[in-house]
Amino acid sequence: MKSTFLAGLAGLTAGVAATALLVNFGHVEASSETYRQLNLFGDVFERVRANYVREVEDADLVKFAINGMLTSLDPHSSYMDAKDFTDMQVQTRGEFGGLGLEVTLENDFVKVISPIDDTPASRAGIQAGDFITHIDGMQIRGVTLSDAVEKMRGPVGTPVTITIVRPGVDKPKDYVLNRALIKVESVKYEVKGDVGYIRISSFNEQTETGIEAAFAAIHKKAGGALKGYVLDLRNNPGGLLDQSISVSDAFLERGEIVSTRGRDPQDIQRYTARAGDDTSGLPVVVLVNGGSASASEIVAGALQDQGRATVIGTLSFGKGSVQTIIPLGSGEGALRLTTAKYFTPSGRSIQAHGIEPDWEVHAKPKNSDEEKELDMRRRSEASLPGHLDGEDPSEAPAEPKTRGVVYPADGDKTDDFQLEYALKYIRNGMKPLGIEQKKVAASDVPPESPVPPTAAPATPAPK
Repeated sequence: MKSTFLAGLAGLTAGVAATALLVNFGHVEASSETYRQLNLFGDVFERVRANYVREVEDADLVKFAINGMLTSLDPHSSYMDAKDFTDMQVQTRGEFGGLGLEVTLENDFVKVISPIDDTPASRAGIQAGDFITHIDGMQIRGVTLSDAVEKMRGPVGTPVTITIVRPGVDKPKDYVLNRALIKVESVKYEVKGDVGYIRISSFNEQTETGIEAAFAAIHKKAGGALKGYVLDLRNNPGGLLDQSISVSDAFLERGEIVSTRGRDPQDIQRYTARAGDDTSGLPVVVLVNGGSASASEIVAGALQDQGRATVIGTLSFGKGSVQTIIPLGSGEGALRLTTAKYFTPSGRSIQAHGIEPDWEVHAKPKNSDEEKELDMRRRSEASLPGHLDGEDPSEAPAEPKTRGVVYPADGDKTDDFQLEYALKYIRNGMKPLGIEQKKVAASDVPPESPVPPTAAPATPAPK
């Protein structure tokens, strides 16, 4: 079976972005010119194999050649060997045998971001800020983060010894932990006064269950006192397509969520919401930024186009292409191949452009050093070499969405200005609190406009 997804940003915990199922591909007959080119490839392969300065395994040469072919097409097509394919499946499943640590690299050391609650790591007392220096006695300074993570993962119940250096503590300490089944909770939630807050960090197989649990818990805690919801998709690099559809569906009573369009103009798949809004029609704000990509953009674009939510934050990443995972047989890995683009309900392709927020709200004061550093570090789909173009040049440009720009005041000490602005926006009756610079006419359709009806039937989304 072949699975289709929209690849998200590269990263340790997120490498995929939106997965559906595809039954089959059409077959294109090879011409005599095709066979001539394949003969050329075979000739080059043999010459490299025979004359390169050092001996290279045939399997490696083939892998390099396949990857070269795919990566030259666009930034998201690639070849995965058996190990990479397995890792990708672990990421999308959202569960694995491990210790329960969120880690990063800092100055060549593996640093603990935080232990996951109720896991071997948290029960053993490992803390945020700890540094891991050895795994099973082997020093890991200078290894890649993925290699370090792979050494900590393994079959459930098997032991692993990690050596921890804790700032302020003189001696390292060894922890012997038994690996357990770790479920990555992509959904976190809380009630912030009179507003329900839901944070989705990625879209894996646990997300639909997680958001259902979030709504149930928020309803129970807040009762009927809620004024609205904030859905935080900032720095969410993507996930499974069916999960992004389910999340969108949870906020929609009706209407199209997303459509995908392939090489054949007739190859269009539409997904629509089914009746039942889990928020009971309460106002919704979606938070996005430059790290929100692919499946995140599907959700933000669907709720924005359907007038169901106001999008607040900064321009999203702009990842609007669909990748299909094509298994290549037992032990041979898989292809990640771009096969389509996705479109928001209004027909927008956000490829190489991104989701424009209704209100552009920045995290740092306009002229601060932190804001300048963020500007320098920002990446987008359009900045990736070989990225696909977005809209067809013959199509009319989309209407700008952004109505105004807001920065924190100089000296503002708010921990999360974007979130605070979103909370106040809801409490202010879904109206802006202050606009530093107008971007479009005030006569534009207000963000709280009603959900438009769907004109044509389409494939219902899974609920």
